[in-house]
Amino acid sequence: MATVKVPATNTQLDDAAEIAAFLKPYGIWHERWDVEGRIGDDATAEEILAAYEPEIERLKVAGGYVTADVINVSPETPNLDAMLARFDKEHTHSEDEVRFTVRGHGVFWVNPENGDPVFAIEVGVGDLINVPRGTKHWFHLCNDRTIRCIRLFQEMAGWTPEYLENGVHVEHPPVCWGPNFLTAEAASAALGDGPVRL
Repeated sequence: MATVKVPATNTQLDDAAEIAAFLKPYGIWHERWDVEGRIGDDATAEEILAAYEPEIERLKVAGGYVTADVINVSPETPNLDAMLARFDKEHTHSEDEVRFTVRGHGVFWVNPENGDPVFAIEVGVGDLINVPRGTKHWFHLCNDRTIRCIRLFQEMAGWTPEYLENGVHVEHPPVCWGPNFLTAEAASAALGDGPVRL
């Protein structure tokens, strides 16, 4: 279940309707799709795409997406740190970024154009989210460093990050809000170097 957090205002949203209402002005939509009993733990990419074909086809029609794939990231993924480094800095894309999570969880950070404060969306199993093209954002995996997602693309070649100079990602360390959540006070005490902005 998704969680939205606005560090600057100490706001957290866990209710699906509140999350949808909060995200809508930014052109971001969030849906919940069933996962329980729909695919097995060891489902192949082809089996996952087949299981969610009706939803994928609906999104293709609605958003002009032309292809879908499955990305599978775990601690055993070769060159994982290099892969994650492509997405953990503030960037934009020339097309929408659409992901549906079937395993694991991670955090999308969004830096709105209108001057609103940076907010984060933690996604987990069953969460579908889009990040509209041109939206300043970055992504972190949670501590288990695991995520498996269906991705949809508007171009066959997919999207590439367009990095921003002086990105604000440096002001927001990676954090997830599940059972291993580390509060700002605890992080400060552990690091011994003043407040940590979450």
